[in-house]
Amino acid sequence: MSSLLNPSQLAAVEHDQGPLLVLAGAGSGKTRVVTHRIFRLLERGVPAWSIVAMTFTNKAATEMRERVAQLTGPKVANELRIMTFHSFGLNLLTRETHALGFRNGTFSIFDQADCVSTLREILRGIDAGRRFDVAAIQGRISVAKNSFQTPETWIPREGDEYDEIAHSVYPRYVASLRSFQAFDFDDLVTEAVRLLKEREDVRRIWQLRIRYLLVDEYQDTNASQLELVRVLCGTHNNVMVVGDDDQAIYGWRGADIRNILDFPEHFPGSKIVKLEENYRSTGAVLDVANAVLAKSQARRHGKQLRATREQGQKVELWVCSDSDMEALAVADEVEKILATDSRLRAGDIAVLYRSNGQAQPIEVALKERGIHAKVLGGQRFYERKEVKDLLAYLKVAVQPDDEQSLRRVLNYPSRGIGEVALERISLVATARDLSLYDAVERAQSIDALPSTAIEGCEAFCQIIKEVRQRLLAGTPSHEVATELAERIGLRADLLAASQGEVFARRWRNVETFFAILKRRDEKMGHQDFAALAEYFRFLLLRTEDDEEAAGSHVTLCTIHGAKGLEFPVVFLPGLEEGLLPHNRTLDARATDVTDQDIEEERRLFYVAVTRARERLILMRAKTRLLRGKPTARTPSRFVCEIAEELLDQREITVRAPPSPTQLATGAASLLAALGTERPTGRQAPLGRMARMGR
Repeated sequence: MSSLLNPSQLAAVEHDQGPLLVLAGAGSGKTRVVTHRIFRLLERGVPAWSIVAMTFTNKAATEMRERVAQLTGPKVANELRIMTFHSFGLNLLTRETHALGFRNGTFSIFDQADCVSTLREILRGIDAGRRFDVAAIQGRISVAKNSFQTPETWIPREGDEYDEIAHSVYPRYVASLRSFQAFDFDDLVTEAVRLLKEREDVRRIWQLRIRYLLVDEYQDTNASQLELVRVLCGTHNNVMVVGDDDQAIYGWRGADIRNILDFPEHFPGSKIVKLEENYRSTGAVLDVANAVLAKSQARRHGKQLRATREQGQKVELWVCSDSDMEALAVADEVEKILATDSRLRAGDIAVLYRSNGQAQPIEVALKERGIHAKVLGGQRFYERKEVKDLLAYLKVAVQPDDEQSLRRVLNYPSRGIGEVALERISLVATARDLSLYDAVERAQSIDALPSTAIEGCEAFCQIIKEVRQRLLAGTPSHEVATELAERIGLRADLLAASQGEVFARRWRNVETFFAILKRRDEKMGHQDFAALAEYFRFLLLRTEDDEEAAGSHVTLCTIHGAKGLEFPVVFLPGLEEGLLPHNRTLDARATDVTDQDIEEERRLFYVAVTRARERLILMRAKTRLLRGKPTARTPSRFVCEIAEELLDQREITVRAPPSPTQLATGAASLLAALGTERPTGRQAPLGRMARMGR
């Protein structure tokens, strides 16, 4: 094993007891270190069940588990607990439901859409529904929760109207969650911490279960995640955290860079190992990355990335006449790369930007050339209505007390149970101390309930009973889901609501969900009803879409969304003051802007640079449309700080002449407009146009 690791990596892997901080620079092989560390612990006789590794995404957890399996075999790897913080919290709360004080010891989980819907309803109730951005309010409540500030202890900033409205909404939001016996994602960690701190018996059990704790991307942890780590390893202190303070870019959502900076104070006696050898990028790219950090004024753990690859071509800086030219230049160069470099495909190219609004003109320019582009960061798969509706039915079948899911599909498709009828059923449930589902089952005994609503409740309960019976009998979940979709007429409903490509895309989402369940069924080999109920809840914690791979698409993505990704070719447009660093961090009137915000923008630029493996193209425009008017732009301070000799600078003022592909595409469009049959070959339009000319 030692032959696969450099000296710094080996030092981290061979660490014995006590706290360890691994400072892993970009592309320095941190996943290799974590997986080999787990393998080394297993070699020393540490039981697999006593090792827990926490990550921030399911994708990272899956990759880590697969790489451990390559070292240990799948059987041992499956005994390990490698999961996200939120999955761990859900696992803990599920096992300790007896201590939560909920009716029947069950709880539901509100996903992002549920939380937004609840907050919007509260805002309407206080006549503030249209004045405020619900996501911004939710963000403030989330930060307060993760800092363990309750509605009673949280003090809003004076003069900040969003803080003030969030402070007003916060207690109502908490009360609404509790009325549904529900947790939001933040609760999965904060409530787990609360339980561990308040219940010594629970804390002792979990501290004995976990002998070694490993945490990935530690720079992204917030106050609640830090506290979870501290309480779990409070007796043995066998904690290894891996992270990079130079890649701390999520302060806006509550991540606290001080967690990694102050690790030695939080865990006395800790050892620090630095991983500075970069295996991803060329020397030219790393020269620019190091130059970006050299000007930092922030407190940081000092380290310098060292290239293990060739020097490579210089980083390019393109100065475009305007923002339109910037988009055209990207599209022209992508087309050239795909036509001339047989090593590269569309999926090897990424365009990264600071703000989502920058994507549209670039996406259009690529599409005009027939180049497929995929914009990352859209709606999450399990929050798409058609998937969420189907999943809600299944969740009610395995857990009838899931009131949020029940409310979602009780009248979908429409079966005569309107808002008034539902309110009446809810009141009866409260008065008789019943769950909402129990009240729905007893709809016939509820006074003043219309006959149509009674019939709708009976029809709904019949569907739920049949689904439940099929699952209890061991029928594979994907078969049950397919039958359920047919029973409720899901395809017909989607077709009635949307046509053409929109319908096709929505139905593909449903079929993808069937495929996900089928893979799970095949992996399990048998139907375990209790495990299935838990699986449906865990689905809500997924952060990545189960969609097609992006190999045939150029990736368009915010820099925040690109963290953890890498590409042979990266374009970074919009490197101007106001875009990167963002306007918000430059607003002298804002009371909450600090020098740390500028430094986080610097780290964001560093993250963007280090996504590139071979070729990096920095871009800025001299003018850009702002509020409909061409406005002169100032180059980003971060670009200006890079030594000229590290950059190959060029001016782009005139659009290049159209390529053969562009001419072919234009000719095809013209033929289509004239009503002529569209040729199938890419070069055919030119030949046909020539014949027309003769």
